[in-house]
Amino acid sequence: MAPILLTHSYILRFDPKEFKAMMPYPPLGTLYAASYLRSLGFEVALHDSMLSYDEQDLIQSINKHRPEIVVIYDDGFNYLTKMCLSRMREAAFAMIHLAKTFGSTVIVFSSDATDHLEEYIIRGADYIICGEAEATLGELVKHLSNSRVESSLREIHGIAYMENGQLIRTAKRKLLDDLDLLPFPAWDLVDFQTYRNAWKKKHGYFSLNLVTTRGCPFHCNWCAKPIYGQVYHSRSPENVAQELKLLKQTAQPDHIWFADDIFGLKPGWVSAFDESVTAADAVIPFKCLSRVDLLLQENTIRHLKHAGCQTVWVGAESGSQKILDAMEKGTTTLQIREATRKLRASEIRVGFFLQFGYPGEMKEDIEKTISMIEECLPDEIGVSVSYPLPGTKFFDRVKSQLSAKQNWVVSQDLDLMFAGTYAPDFYRALHRVIHKKFSIWRGQSEVRGILTGAQGIGPATFRHVAGLMYHGLTLPIEQRKLRSLERSVV
Repeated sequence: MAPILLTHSYILRFDPKEFKAMMPYPPLGTLYAASYLRSLGFEVALHDSMLSYDEQDLIQSINKHRPEIVVIYDDGFNYLTKMCLSRMREAAFAMIHLAKTFGSTVIVFSSDATDHLEEYIIRGADYIICGEAEATLGELVKHLSNSRVESSLREIHGIAYMENGQLIRTAKRKLLDDLDLLPFPAWDLVDFQTYRNAWKKKHGYFSLNLVTTRGCPFHCNWCAKPIYGQVYHSRSPENVAQELKLLKQTAQPDHIWFADDIFGLKPGWVSAFDESVTAADAVIPFKCLSRVDLLLQENTIRHLKHAGCQTVWVGAESGSQKILDAMEKGTTTLQIREATRKLRASEIRVGFFLQFGYPGEMKEDIEKTISMIEECLPDEIGVSVSYPLPGTKFFDRVKSQLSAKQNWVVSQDLDLMFAGTYAPDFYRALHRVIHKKFSIWRGQSEVRGILTGAQGIGPATFRHVAGLMYHGLTLPIEQRKLRSLERSVV
């Protein structure tokens, strides 16, 4: 049998904001699927679309491997994929068409396909995997590869397909409890040098991605969980340390991004991880995502630092407790401030994810968030607007207000697609104003540090000071635009 060709639909060049940032990561979910199929004895090949020019690049891989089965398996661990951008949906449709033109059977796995089964099937997908996908993919490929198989497709849990003109969706697949049973991702299929060159040219270092968990047990009502639901499973610290050791010996990354929704949630996990990576000589500098309440647990930050943590991103979301409570976030603004202070004390960089436009957010709530940014002055911020995705309480609440457009085209779209307090253009202007203010505050902090002798002068200093000057000159223009749009209350 010809190799099973795996690919994915996220093409970095199609997302201008991320293409400019140039922080590409291999498709981790796709690599897990490849290694799982290998463990069942199948030969696999990878067409990594991340750094492709466009969808047509797939043709070269199809002609090379001549696959009977093409699997478009999106990386569900990458938050950009979770956003279900409509430009990448178009890419997936084009790739389905290319594979069908060749005569391949097409299997699709993605959050977007799960939410839009009929659209993907109409476009030519033969099977769509719903839920955790490795075991389902293995069973489906076994079925398709055995011409004498007598079992019914309906016995395979977690798939959708057409049968006699009717959409069939089989029973839900039970989630894997023990993640250590999965083989490590098929890292040997990755063109590390291409990724290394992209990272080194833009940032001067090379970063790779890992995950230690699947799912999230918390109840933030805007957060989509189409694959794992409200369930949370974790790899053992020892298992993660062994993968880090493997990558340290083979790919030699300078940095790791742990792409978990929440890193180290289980009590005692972070301390055990610290011990494991130290014992295995597998410490690599990393960044991760966490919750402010978890960071305040005893010794968590100390163990993160010792294990190699350089940056922690937290879902701060808002400086208004009213809005955090409406989101069912389960954290407080006091915890945001305290976690930031403690991370700083341990010389760990802090990133804030922030969102504006949540229903009920008024001017005073926005001002509280801006004040929190100025007070805490994180090292980085990511600013967005509330984005309703199917399967969330938030989506159900605003779906009657949604138009035909229900997904952003690209990640910088920032279209408020429901009736917020202000019109969408207000939030785009707010995004610009906040980033300018943040750049000014960071520059001022650098200048104070230099004048007081608290820090030296380096390349970053000149960037921050230049930003202070440029944004100080242009901020008044953007503030006037914002005040004008503020009067356009919906």
